[in-house]
Amino acid sequence: MPKFHVERSIVINARPEDVYQRVADYGTWTTWSPWLCSEPEAQVTVSDDANSVGSLYSWEGEVVGAGEIEHKSLVEGSRIEDEIRFLKPMKSVSNVGFAFEPASTEQGDATRVTWNMDGSLPWFLFWMTSQLESFIGMDYDRGLKMLKEWTETGHVQSSTKVHGIQKMGPFQVLGVRGQAKLSEIGSAMDSAFAKATQLLEQHGLPVDGEKISVYHKFDAKQETFEFTSGYLFGSPVDSVPSGLDSWSMPEMDTFRVDHIGSYDHLGNAWSAAMQHARSKKMKQSKIGTFELYKNDPSNTPPEHLLTEIYLPLK
Repeated sequence: MPKFHVERSIVINARPEDVYQRVADYGTWTTWSPWLCSEPEAQVTVSDDANSVGSLYSWEGEVVGAGEIEHKSLVEGSRIEDEIRFLKPMKSVSNVGFAFEPASTEQGDATRVTWNMDGSLPWFLFWMTSQLESFIGMDYDRGLKMLKEWTETGHVQSSTKVHGIQKMGPFQVLGVRGQAKLSEIGSAMDSAFAKATQLLEQHGLPVDGEKISVYHKFDAKQETFEFTSGYLFGSPVDSVPSGLDSWSMPEMDTFRVDHIGSYDHLGNAWSAAMQHARSKKMKQSKIGTFELYKNDPSNTPPEHLLTEIYLPLK
């Protein structure tokens, strides 16, 4: 059977013993789980003794499916070995592990946390191996970011709200098109917005409209996006200035999910939108997906940033 391996790491400004204690306690997982963002109301059950060999963490929901994870081996301050058993939507068993290694940063003692999964797929799903590795890897990245923020600050600046299907459009977007890896998408969009603002002002076009980013393509294996970042125009602009790209959407149904919090965690809302669309068998349009930024990060605290995520539907 085709095997897969996923591994992601992050450095957290805390001692290995402290980070280990947080991860070993299943009672903390609802705080930094990258999957419960999609369905916070899912039923979660944790053993009374949540941080010893044999402890269980189980979940069940309409969107996140059902399953359980069990501590198989715990090495204080160093390593956790678990077994995860998925029950819905498809049964499977995989090995999951966490390694905690001393590190150092400008803030002092730190910990490099590595989260990994090893499993296999039925032979007829061999073609899904690389895609599965990419998507689980992105989930792990999101979870580790939240674990880091929670450990270092005591909270996670991220929450999602599913609004469902609503009409959007028609509108036009004028902006700058670019390509970037997921890890570099924030800085790439900042550059695109700055260039779009400059070009629009040079040609006497307004820059007081809503900012928007449109995602045209996503390469799951390379974790690379093609996007356009710019401004939304309710009325058509007939002559598009040189250096700018135009993207238009007619009036159509979209599936909306809001993200409240730091842009660092926007992937939580995108994951929620995609998981809801899959579980409810929505058919997405190939026109592209987009996010609208409803306030200005220069004068809005990160915990209050509101971003609307939209999946256009057929």
